[in-house]
Amino acid sequence: MHSVLEQQRRALEALDRLENLGASLLMDTPRAYKEKLTQQHLVSGLAKKAAETSQSVLTSFDDPDGLRKAELEKMSGANQFTDFYARLKEIKDYHRRFPDEPIEPMELEFMNAEQPPVDDTLLDSLFSGEELFGRFVDLHALHEQYVNLKDLPRHSYLAYLDHFADLAEIPIEAKNAQYKKYLIALTTYLHGFITRAQPMFDLGTFYQYAQVMFDDAWETRSVPGWTNVDAHLGSPDLYCRACQKQFVKEHVFSRHLNEKRHKKATTSLALRPAGDADAEDTVRLAKRKELELQYRDVAWREALVRQYKGHLTPVLAATKENIERKQTLTESELLDELDYEDEPEEVEDDESDDEDKIYNPLKLPLGWDGKPIPYWLYKLHGLGVEYSCEICGNYVYMGRKAFERHFQEWRHAHGMKCLGIPNSKQFQEITKIEDAQTLWAKIQASQTKGGFRPEADEEFEDSEGNVLTRKTYEDLMRQGLL
Repeated sequence: MHSVLEQQRRALEALDRLENLGASLLMDTPRAYKEKLTQQHLVSGLAKKAAETSQSVLTSFDDPDGLRKAELEKMSGANQFTDFYARLKEIKDYHRRFPDEPIEPMELEFMNAEQPPVDDTLLDSLFSGEELFGRFVDLHALHEQYVNLKDLPRHSYLAYLDHFADLAEIPIEAKNAQYKKYLIALTTYLHGFITRAQPMFDLGTFYQYAQVMFDDAWETRSVPGWTNVDAHLGSPDLYCRACQKQFVKEHVFSRHLNEKRHKKATTSLALRPAGDADAEDTVRLAKRKELELQYRDVAWREALVRQYKGHLTPVLAATKENIERKQTLTESELLDELDYEDEPEEVEDDESDDEDKIYNPLKLPLGWDGKPIPYWLYKLHGLGVEYSCEICGNYVYMGRKAFERHFQEWRHAHGMKCLGIPNSKQFQEITKIEDAQTLWAKIQASQTKGGFRPEADEEFEDSEGNVLTRKTYEDLMRQGLL
């Protein structure tokens, strides 16, 4: 059995070798995406192992059982040479009894790890086909779970990718047990995706930062969507002593007072001896605290979803772009793309890259295979025609299809919102700010013109039966002519 000092020395040596191995792996820069992701998973595993080893060494230095201190005193005492030779005799006797026991030096343990083989099945088991090794997210199951929730706005899958973190707009009354179950599934997936797709990302620090920000916001009641949470915790006037139940809305409490279950509980309460008022207040406050903790857990998960979305913004944008691109492909093109993704990636040297540069003098857009699309297809879709939109900040859209689609996208909607104009169908094809303002003024004028004006449309009758407008009638009354 090794001594405590030998165990600590061996652990420190292993820690040093783990750090060197991780550094040697990071010095290699793989060009293929899958090899790079595999390398990150290997380095992440080494970092976790190094952290566990460091924690073990720190625990042993604390010396909870006193063995390290006793061994040091034994080595520095008056009989240090006697103890040394006794220990040496034990080691020799051990090897004499077991002469054929193989020796496993630490150098051999880390020698093969310096050049680990690339395991393709590792990434295949971590990601689904839709995620494509961490390039995109796969929220189809969560979107299906979302659309089945009650009293929530309905979104298509593409819109869901943009709005799945807009949870502050949902009323607190709709955030029931099924909603909390959906939030748990959503946060679990996003946390797992970051762990799988970005193994080198410090998720622990990210989580702690989000926790601190949420705690401060919750104490000041500034969490989006939960600023009026105290109103939903109920007041003492809406607490039922007989049923020991807190109500939030007055009409629900009034309806509860007429229920048979409440009347039965009231009868039972009257038969019991008079209780302590402080005890009843304690029960009521405990119920209120329990409800607040439930709300706090839901609000925390909502805040976590917003933090995750902010971190995964590039991945979400790439996912949306990939879905929109696939919607324009034919069945044969989709099959060709799947076959292309299944092919192993080839890493070529710099010389072959220079030789195989893509010839694209017309600056045509690239297709799914990384090559310029055919010129006839470029002309067919009018991708060479520029469409400028002043409302979008003079942003230029290439092609008629992209131009028509942008009227419902966020950039144009934001520009219309800044102008104070609703982004309705009447403003389709309107790209100039002046034209949009002129049309909006005409719409408002037509709405005002067809409205009801009391001073001109209301009619009054005097004592002689004459019918007068309201304005004329009031003028004659003030003059005393009626």
